[in-house]
Amino acid sequence: MSAQPFFLPAGDAGPGQRFCLHQAASPAVAARGAIIYIHPFAEEMNKSRRMAALQARAFAGAGFHVLHIDLYGCGDSSGDFADARWELWREDVALAAHWLRDSFPGPLTLWGLRLGALLALDCAHRLRPDGLLLWQAVVSGQAHLHQFARLQTAARLFGGDTAPGADNHDIAGYTIAPALADAIRRQEAQPLPPPCPVQWLELAPASTEQPPALQAASMLVIDRWRQAGASVTARALGGTPFWNSSEIVEVPALLDASLDAMDSLAPAGVLP
Repeated sequence: MSAQPFFLPAGDAGPGQRFCLHQAASPAVAARGAIIYIHPFAEEMNKSRRMAALQARAFAGAGFHVLHIDLYGCGDSSGDFADARWELWREDVALAAHWLRDSFPGPLTLWGLRLGALLALDCAHRLRPDGLLLWQAVVSGQAHLHQFARLQTAARLFGGDTAPGADNHDIAGYTIAPALADAIRRQEAQPLPPPCPVQWLELAPASTEQPPALQAASMLVIDRWRQAGASVTARALGGTPFWNSSEIVEVPALLDASLDAMDSLAPAGVLP
C-alpha cells in the first residue's frame, strides 16, 4: 500500500502544520504497533528519503503503522529552516506520538537517523516509548555541527565565496538560527541513558580482513548506558553511508537488520 500524505495541525505544539506520511500496517498480518520516523539534519534528510521509504514499507508489511513527520521548517512542513528550534522539533515528535497513540494501539517505537536519533533519545525521556531504533546515531551535537561547518568551509574554498561578513550560521546552504545551533551543541547522548530498550544499528566499511565494527565513540556511549542499566543491542553492518552519498543508494542489509530489531522491540503476538 502507498503511504498516505496529510497535514497535521500543530495546535499548541507550534505554528502552522506538519507534513506527514502514514504507511499503514498491512491488513494481511497481525498488528504489532506503531513507529515514528525522525529524519536527519538538513541535506541528510533528502539523501535518506529512499531508505526511509523502503524501510517504512518493510515495517508495514510486518504489521507496523509508520508515521514520517517533517519537522518544523523542514521538507513540506510549515516554517523556514532558519526559524527551526530544537524545542519545536521536540514538540513535533510529541505531536506525532499523540496522533499514533490515539489512532493505533500497541507498542510505540521512535526510529531516528543521525541527528534524528539524538532527538529521539531526547524525546524518549518525555514520551516514554516502548523502544528506540537508532540508525547511525549522532552522539555529540557539537561534533555534528562541526562536520557541517567543514562542508561550508570547503564550499567557500572551492566556490570562491569569500564575501566579508558571511553569516557563520549559513552552513552548507542552510541558514541555522543561533538558538538552534546552541541547542544542538548542548545535545549529548552519553548523559541520557534511555528509559526503554534500544536497538542501535550502524554502517561501517567492511573488508575481507575484518568485519564491520561500531565507532569508538558509539561504543563508549553504549557502555556507559549499559552501566547505568539500559538495555542496548548494538550491531555494525557493512554498507554505504546513504545519508551523505553523492547518489541515492540502498542498503538491503540495514533493512533486514531493522526488521530483526523490531522483532525484539515489538514481538509478534503482543496485541490481541
